[in-house]
Amino acid sequence: MSIALPSTLDRELAVLLGPDGWRTDDATRRAHGEDDSRRFALPDAVAIPETREQVCAIVHACRAHRVPVIGRGAGTGTASAAVPFSGGVVVSFARMNRILSIRPEDRCAVVEPGVLNGELQQALQSHGLFWPPDPSSFERCTVGGNLATNAGGPRAVKYGATRDNVLGLVAVTGSGDIIRCGGPWTKDATGYDLTHLIVGSEGTLALIVEATLRLVPRPVRQATLRAFYRDASAAAEAVSRLMRQPQTPAMLEFIDARSIELLRRNGSDVPDAGAMLLIEADGDDDTLPIALAALGAAAEGDGLLSLDVALDGLARDRLWAARRALSPALRTIASGKINEDVVVPVSHIPDLVAGVERLSSRWSLPIVTFGHAGNGNLHVNILYQSGDAGETARAHAALPELFDLVISLGGTLSGEHGIGVAKRDYMARAFDEATLATMRAVKAAFDPDGILNPGKVLPTAP
Repeated sequence: MSIALPSTLDRELAVLLGPDGWRTDDATRRAHGEDDSRRFALPDAVAIPETREQVCAIVHACRAHRVPVIGRGAGTGTASAAVPFSGGVVVSFARMNRILSIRPEDRCAVVEPGVLNGELQQALQSHGLFWPPDPSSFERCTVGGNLATNAGGPRAVKYGATRDNVLGLVAVTGSGDIIRCGGPWTKDATGYDLTHLIVGSEGTLALIVEATLRLVPRPVRQATLRAFYRDASAAAEAVSRLMRQPQTPAMLEFIDARSIELLRRNGSDVPDAGAMLLIEADGDDDTLPIALAALGAAAEGDGLLSLDVALDGLARDRLWAARRALSPALRTIASGKINEDVVVPVSHIPDLVAGVERLSSRWSLPIVTFGHAGNGNLHVNILYQSGDAGETARAHAALPELFDLVISLGGTLSGEHGIGVAKRDYMARAFDEATLATMRAVKAAFDPDGILNPGKVLPTAP
């Protein structure tokens, strides 16, 4: 099948990358046309570079022809940020997957963007270190994708999301220039902080070709508390108590009644309850008992049904594996799912949970809620049967009301999935026009011709 690219660009990049690195066959293009958002668009070609110099050459060549360039990791994103709706060239970093160095003395690692999160964690184990970002797709997702979306995960409540755990970047801008920002140091008062501006920009400002990551010592001991509550309101109030006291949990996950029902259906040893909190503590032989006692005391209160602790590694692993399996398991309940990762101040978690329950009743739809309550970041899953036109319409009508609720509580649209296309048109609800105009000016400075991941993150200017 012929492609829409200019023939001169096709020939130039075919010579540059060779047959393994420049693919225009239907199968490869289709494989790089979607992500976990379930949206699809066919790119004109797929480039699979091996070096940063090749990435520069790709961007230079595409800029000369005004052809879009869409960076891609493993395609595990849920906001359609890697879907090539404008066609163009998808740049896969699958062959730029080297761990360049691990520097325990500096508590950092230098990696290429195609390194898998899980492979990096394995490589760090023998050094007694880990990289904190732990999205549920950690075994499949890439570090570059984590950086592009500012991915989080359960550990973010204590250790921060991706942006808090990156020290420096090497990246290629929309002009085809290599820029270097940050480095293997933890204090920096030198110029603008481009590192943390690029992280979370979803490939709209630059293509990351190298990252220096902040590493953290692996805790000696860990334990997980399971707290079961009469209802979601009681559990949400407990979240506020837990985050008010001095001991910061390593993880704090909220799981509602429908999620508990799903866990029980899938064979997990979970009693029936109105809501559950998973509360992880870490430390050493001296500090862990103190942390557990403080967190357990904060978990107690009105509506608590039971509280137990998993100290054994296998028992803890089973708990967290069941938690990670929740999102994909929702497909067994309904064929349609709108998965939002909204954020509110932790003190407003009870109001968010109550508001979501009202939305579920108002629109006569099951809404399943779970997630990283310690950060105020809950995954609100609006479920519907995609073959039912009425349910589909109600689900999409409920979505803007969810965002309005979140913003009214002082929150924002995304905690870790990003904006992409899925939430782009709601950005004007979260930011005033002066702020959006500043974001557009930043985009223009990095990408003057607008070729990097066009149409993502920012709504069209009025």
